[in-house]
Amino acid sequence: MTTQQTSRQTAQQTRPHAAAKPARWAADTVATMREGARLRLDYSAQSLWRVDRVIEEIRREGTPYAAVEHVLRGFGAYAGEVIVREGGGEWWATGGEHWVRTPDGRLWDPIDEARRCYGGHGSLRLLARDATAAGRPPSP
Repeated sequence: MTTQQTSRQTAQQTRPHAAAKPARWAADTVATMREGARLRLDYSAQSLWRVDRVIEEIRREGTPYAAVEHVLRGFGAYAGEVIVREGGGEWWATGGEHWVRTPDGRLWDPIDEARRCYGGHGSLRLLARDATAAGRPPSP
């Protein structure tokens, strides 16, 4: 086992309880997209371009919100996992809602952003870009 794999396993074991549901939703979305749509999602910020496009296609088809609500939750959770992995954030939960908190203390709502994307007013790619930039210290 490589050091990176060991580090990943340790990080997954010590993640807060709030991460359990969104991490599972994200993993389910990755599997569903791979098997059903032949779309590979690798938890990279670049993969969010594809997710935004998929949501846009669903919106253009006129699919009713009720039919895609769980899909959007999965896409939002996937974007949240990208922020957690690339920006050092962590999942927070209260009252059934889930957010990502970046190291600078800001809270981000990628699940709601996925809903906004479906409405034509959001971007998971841009949300992740802003959130991961917020988690980094300013350049000298």
